[in-house]
Amino acid sequence: MGVGDDCKLKFLELKAKRNHRFILYKIDETTREVVVEKLGGPQDIEALPENQCRYAVFDYDFVTDENCQKSKIFFFTWAPDTSRVRSKMLYASSKDKFKRQLDGIQFELQATDLSELSLDIIKDRAH
Repeated sequence: MGVGDDCKLKFLELKAKRNHRFILYKIDETTREVVVEKLGGPQDIEALPENQCRYAVFDYDFVTDENCQKSKIFFFTWAPDTSRVRSKMLYASSKDKFKRQLDGIQFELQATDLSELSLDIIKDRAH
């Protein structure tokens, strides 16, 4: 499985420049390569496709109990129950190789339903 140059570039922009907070990645099954599908903000977590697998990166900002501003980078594997079995297998088998390309990920979440990616769950993991 290949990784498009744009994938790493947009991740570095998220990490360093913070000009976007959310990146949605998909595997192009024709070229067998991970590509950037969408850039956005925290509200775009809700835009995950209902019946297709995806990877996503989210830069989560929060304030600690000590009143310090912090940021943590999450990596999501999105595999809804309604997605094709072949697609789930492809995303599962490619995840580790792809994730290694994105240096700086601090937390990982796997989800099959949007309720598993709620801001409450993300907040609990980040603290």
